[in-house]
Amino acid sequence: MKFIISSGALLKQLQNISGVLSTNSSLPILEDFLFDISEGELMILASDLDNTIITHIKAEAQEPGRVAIPAKMLIDSLKSFPEQPLTFIINPETFGVEIASGYGKYKLHGHDPEEFPKIAEIEDGTRFKMDASILYSGINKTIFATGNDDLRPVMSGVFMQVGSENLTMVATDSHRLVRYRRNDVKSESEASFIIPKKPLNLLKNLLGYVDGDVTIDFNTRNASFSFDQIRVVCRLIDGRYPNYEAVIPKENPFRLSMQRQDLMSSIRRVAIFSSKSTNQVKLNIQGSELQLTAEDLDYANSASERLACQYEGEDMEIAFNSKFINEMLSNLETDRITLNMSAPNRAGILLPESETPDADEDLLMLVMPVMLNN
Repeated sequence: MKFIISSGALLKQLQNISGVLSTNSSLPILEDFLFDISEGELMILASDLDNTIITHIKAEAQEPGRVAIPAKMLIDSLKSFPEQPLTFIINPETFGVEIASGYGKYKLHGHDPEEFPKIAEIEDGTRFKMDASILYSGINKTIFATGNDDLRPVMSGVFMQVGSENLTMVATDSHRLVRYRRNDVKSESEASFIIPKKPLNLLKNLLGYVDGDVTIDFNTRNASFSFDQIRVVCRLIDGRYPNYEAVIPKENPFRLSMQRQDLMSSIRRVAIFSSKSTNQVKLNIQGSELQLTAEDLDYANSASERLACQYEGEDMEIAFNSKFINEMLSNLETDRITLNMSAPNRAGILLPESETPDADEDLLMLVMPVMLNN
């Protein structure tokens, strides 16, 4: 069994899919790539049992065959080659792999492809399509707000809900919540599922340079994302997502508007002097002035800054976890933001403020306040 392939093209595809590999698994086969060779094409698979990435690449091959090849050794070898055609010769009985380049020959021991886990089939599933840039943006703007609590696994992923009117992606860790909605993505049937964090990070790394659509197929157990010669198959999180709409306050009469970068920079400076246990930064808003303060009573550290703002409402003092609010601000893209509030003990709603708003995008970020240190 023999095939010829470009070293650079092969390395690029292997690096694209290597993020799924499991390095400390009890199954050694999960440290391998599965090569499935057919006439004119090489299909490569990488898996950790829960997630599988499949990619396709052109190759000169005259006969079909399959072999599992150790991933680290193969990638390290390919990194050392300049761009050139490589010839792979595989012994189907011993699974020995010989690589011939312009410099010489290299041999490594492959493994039985039958040991490689099977790809989950999406039976009786639902299908819809969306632009790759929209999915990339949705993952980027939600994944940071997912939780890490093993006792609440549903909150460790992103909830995706699609229907006849829009697509909604939601992430929360109970201290903050992000709801990303697109009115230009629709499906004939109503459906929802929860995607774990690992496949979302894999998709985030792959989608940044993709033009065109992503085809999403899913059922109650698995989901598949297909685009640009790549397919990501993942196991979904089983469970019921919390009623996120119930925690979003509807009445928020107090409205703070200001430059996003100014607020973010000020919080970063002041937060250095805050308590390391609470990361609390206090916002004192009076008229058109915002005062930011932080203190660490244990070490007698404190900081205070004043900023100009636009504010509608009664004077207010409210405190937030600086890490949470700064992470939310850094995941917004507009020059100005709006913070809507109702009381010092109720959630604040962070919204992008754009001169040319996108009618198809609706982004809302919620952050819970922390108790004031008076």
